[in-house]
Amino acid sequence: MSADGDTDDTPESEAISPYTLQREEASETRHAFWADTVADRVEERNPEEPIVIKGGISPSGVPHLGNVNEIMRGYYVAEVLRDRGYEVRQVFTADDRDPLRGLPRTLCDLEGNLVDLGEVDAGALGRNLGAPYTDIPDPFGCCDSYGDHFSTIIQNSADAVNVPIELVSNTELYESGDLEDVTRFVLEHQDRAREVLSQYQDKVDEDYVPFNPICEECGKITETVTSVDADAGTVDYRCTDMDAGDQTIDGCGHEGTATLREGKLPWRFEWPAQWQLLGVDFEPFGKDHAEGSWPSGQDVARNVLEIEPPVPMVYEWFTLEGEPFSSSAGNVILVSDVLELLEPEVLRYFFAKDPSKARDFSIERLDQLVDEFDRLEASYFGEIDADEDEQAFAERVYPFVVEEPREARIRLPYTFAAVLGMTDDPDLREEIARREGHIPDGAPEWAVEGALKRVERARNWARRTGNEFDYELKRSEIPAHDFDADTEAALAELADFIEEGHEPDEIQGEIYEAAKRNDVDVGDFFGAGYRLFFDEDQGPKLGPFLAKVDQEFVVDRLRRER
Repeated sequence: MSADGDTDDTPESEAISPYTLQREEASETRHAFWADTVADRVEERNPEEPIVIKGGISPSGVPHLGNVNEIMRGYYVAEVLRDRGYEVRQVFTADDRDPLRGLPRTLCDLEGNLVDLGEVDAGALGRNLGAPYTDIPDPFGCCDSYGDHFSTIIQNSADAVNVPIELVSNTELYESGDLEDVTRFVLEHQDRAREVLSQYQDKVDEDYVPFNPICEECGKITETVTSVDADAGTVDYRCTDMDAGDQTIDGCGHEGTATLREGKLPWRFEWPAQWQLLGVDFEPFGKDHAEGSWPSGQDVARNVLEIEPPVPMVYEWFTLEGEPFSSSAGNVILVSDVLELLEPEVLRYFFAKDPSKARDFSIERLDQLVDEFDRLEASYFGEIDADEDEQAFAERVYPFVVEEPREARIRLPYTFAAVLGMTDDPDLREEIARREGHIPDGAPEWAVEGALKRVERARNWARRTGNEFDYELKRSEIPAHDFDADTEAALAELADFIEEGHEPDEIQGEIYEAAKRNDVDVGDFFGAGYRLFFDEDQGPKLGPFLAKVDQEFVVDRLRRER
């Protein structure tokens, strides 16, 4: 969501609170799923169909996982309304006529690969500071513009999680004339517009005009309008300097005339103008807008445009590994990256959680998120005992998370899948999974294939995090080793013990006991096991690992027979 660099001096307001989910009303129906609560509020408006749900983003740089928040929150409300029988459009505006106010440190190509600014044509970006994103060349040379490049990634991200958004370009809305009528209306009522906005921004004075032309000489957006001819649909302007945070973008001084298609409304008017043009009934947004743009937006909607603002909803931001998302600091992950680590339905589940609560997305602890999803799924199919609230949530949410509920599906535990990822042999992976009881006899082929796809994702997770599962099982040949007689005796005893058939914890305990019985240092004995199986000095917890690999191979390897 863009803000055109506005600063917030927001007055007290009696307007609608955007904290939709934090309100507590005794008469309110209690729903298991937050999106039902929002849908109730939308229905109270008696909306015409199709109901329009909107989100938006300024495509200023890397569209990371945090930006998908708005897409997914809108999606669940849309799905609930569709479930209630309504026709719904989910539109997502790319606020791509915003000016480039600074050089990003990090960019990404269409495949999601992050690159430093020095790896692209940074000079082209530097020469275009102050110009609209859609007027700046794509630094990767693959799309029509800088704005189009990052809008494409946003669309790709939505497609990857199977959310059908209609991506709408602000530039196209202006250039096509779709926004011309509402822009003209604002300028015809600029005294009223100025009065309303002055309550929120100190910079609004008697010379303020709510329109920012694009300079025909240098291509930059300017905020200095010298006269307005609303009937003709033109403004006269002077290209002046633009404040951009801690720097100033120089204007060229050119004086000219622009049509209403050759510029843009300031954000505080553009947002309500989008509501009017698109007929928006509901829009979620981050908490930064709750105390800034939203109060002024609904005021402009009612008292300038004379329309009713949409139902609002604030969502909490989430962090990545406990830190805010930051392209400049390198603390970002793209949807394409995440989907190399887990299934789309698991990511969709993450966004189905209560948006009014702050959460952390941790790659290190991704196994916990997957386990949560697996439990939700098992609850839905009645395969585990869940309390009343958990069961109600699962029954309502699960059908929105997956493409199709299929009871015969199979989910390998994520960390078990990571263990299987230590070998490249697909037959061995399936053999071990069947022996451990994770793939039942008679399971349909599609379910087996789906279950084993998790192995590659879990292996990617192990490699990305360098965790205890990031090892490669040396199955084809015995790694070079040199053990003394005591170590060989301990290995032989451990082989006999495993051959008898024991549980993972029992095998772990026997490793300690076999070492002690033969006067072998316990650490050295574990090292011997890691050497034989991984050709490494360390590895995963050895007992549970040996219990999961096929027994005949483990016994033969401990005896150095294969």
